[in-house]
Amino acid sequence: MAYFENVGKIQFEGKGSDNPFAYKHYNPQEKVLGKTMEEHLRFAVAYWHTFTGTGADPFGVGTAIRSWDKFDGMDRAKARVEANFEFLEKTGIDYYCFHDVDIAPEGDTLQETHKNLDTIVAMLKEFQKSTGKKLLWNTANMFTNPRYVFGAATTCNADVYAHAAAQVKKMLEVGKELGAENYVFWGGREGYETLLNTDMALELDNLARFYHMAIEYAKEIGFNAQFLIEPKPKEPTKHQYDFDAATTIAFLQKYGLKDHFKLNLEANHATLAGHTFEHELRVAAINDMLGSIDANQGDLLLGWDTDEFPTDLYSVTLTMYEILKAGGFKTGGINFDAKVRRGSFEPEDLFLAHIAGVDTFAWGLKAAAKIIEERVLDSVIEERYASFREGIGKEIVEGKATLKSLEAYALQNKPIVNRSGRQERIKLVLNEIIYSV
Repeated sequence: MAYFENVGKIQFEGKGSDNPFAYKHYNPQEKVLGKTMEEHLRFAVAYWHTFTGTGADPFGVGTAIRSWDKFDGMDRAKARVEANFEFLEKTGIDYYCFHDVDIAPEGDTLQETHKNLDTIVAMLKEFQKSTGKKLLWNTANMFTNPRYVFGAATTCNADVYAHAAAQVKKMLEVGKELGAENYVFWGGREGYETLLNTDMALELDNLARFYHMAIEYAKEIGFNAQFLIEPKPKEPTKHQYDFDAATTIAFLQKYGLKDHFKLNLEANHATLAGHTFEHELRVAAINDMLGSIDANQGDLLLGWDTDEFPTDLYSVTLTMYEILKAGGFKTGGINFDAKVRRGSFEPEDLFLAHIAGVDTFAWGLKAAAKIIEERVLDSVIEERYASFREGIGKEIVEGKATLKSLEAYALQNKPIVNRSGRQERIKLVLNEIIYSV
């Protein structure tokens, strides 16, 4: 059965094309800095927003028109599998990502839930084999079901903790079965609403214990995917323990977990933490913790996670600049954790939204590559920090300076001359590059 009969395969037609169902910038085999765009970008489709999202919001029911919604239960789950691979084939995107409850409905018992998963995983495996499409990452949804009202690995209820462990165990097995290249932990409710009834020390210790158990089980079954943690500061809890990149890295260092994890960073989560996305990427990169990204953007006029498709060229260019400077993706990629707007409810809008995201990142990749090739920012930074490459500055960097030697130098009372950072000029140069590629 075809679920998107009105859309053919999306091809690259270039900037001169007026076909809305064509890529204008994403040419998969075009070489950029020695690699193809396809190799650089490693796009993935988010199963939850694309195939289970309805367009509902706190003020209204869903508006999405989806042909698979005429089915129920496992029949709908099977139809979504078929729709997923048709969508991947037509967009030319190689990867997809999912939570367990995205692909199969929960049953009345854990045994029934596992049985449902087994049925759908067998289908996914067959489709992967026949199409060549791959699983970028999978994860367990431990935030939707009411049992997780107080969290999963940070819950106050040991029975809930055990259920969460069983859920993750199953998803590690699923990841191995489907050849997932990464496994993501997103602590949707791993945090607290108020400290008045919270044992924070116990919750953090239990979270670390949970991660160590996952590491051990992955080793036991031979699941060699990269483990990722996805930081987020709030929503749904008021304060989540994986607030941002720096907080998450500090947690991993404290509990001896840093060597086993990298970060899956999301643009809209950075916004909610009060950071730019490039800040989060840089923090991860300088700590050798950059693993993968969720591509979206937020609305700065709204204070929540709107998960819009990324179309901000300036932000995406800086995103790709950070990724390229960090050496690019290894097992990670660009997952479109984004949803069409409630008013974009027709099936074709799913394609138009992904085309917008894909082309924006391809455009940003080209611009970022030009910034690197022309050493636009490198030369600015080298000049700005030139004082640390000679004299007293060089002694500081080489660890030869002491407070006494620095005081002696300062007592010479040489004139201190600061130079302009010329931020406005730099931004104009970036604009010129972005719109010239």
